[in-house]
Amino acid sequence: MNFTAHVHVMPLKDLLDPQGKAVMSGLDNLGVSGVQDVRIGKRITLQIEAADREKAHSIADTCARQLLCNAVMEYYEIHLD
Repeated sequence: MNFTAHVHVMPLKDLLDPQGKAVMSGLDNLGVSGVQDVRIGKRITLQIEAADREKAHSIADTCARQLLCNAVMEYYEIHLD
């Protein structure tokens, strides 16, 4: 079976996000109000062939843990289609 895994990688909440702060400053300069915080991350889409949903999730988790996410500074979430 084919699955699409979406891996969302975000900076840890306790760490400063310089990209998010830059966007926040830009929004302020544009006169946009009401935005409380901006966090910038990345979304990686994997096409996975696996016997079942559980195996596809396991493969995506291995990819995220070993390559896609720096656990010192980031966390990740996986969503399967």
